[in-house]
Amino acid sequence: MQIKTAIVVRNMVINKVDVICEHKSDGSIIPLRFQILDEDGAYQRFTIKGYKLNEVDGAYTTKDCLYVSRGTNIYECKIDVLGYKKFVRLYYFVDRSQWKLGFD
Repeated sequence: MQIKTAIVVRNMVINKVDVICEHKSDGSIIPLRFQILDEDGAYQRFTIKGYKLNEVDGAYTTKDCLYVSRGTNIYECKIDVLGYKKFVRLYYFVDRSQWKLGFD
């Protein structure tokens, strides 16, 4: 008898994110910087080095377990964390004017 085990990797989501962004004349939004509150109560600030906007077609649940629909912008962002390049996901829920941060 063989027993199989599986490792489940759970992504993290931060629900309170402050984002500085640029609103273009064509209605598009470009995230520039964001900050989050760490467990010590100090703000951690990050500059977005590059991003890719992913279009949302229909409604679905993301790998961060967030329900998104056409009213959601998903930005895959490249940031610098202690000298290492990391990728995070910024979710902007247009109808609520709310940002969330997802990362592995």
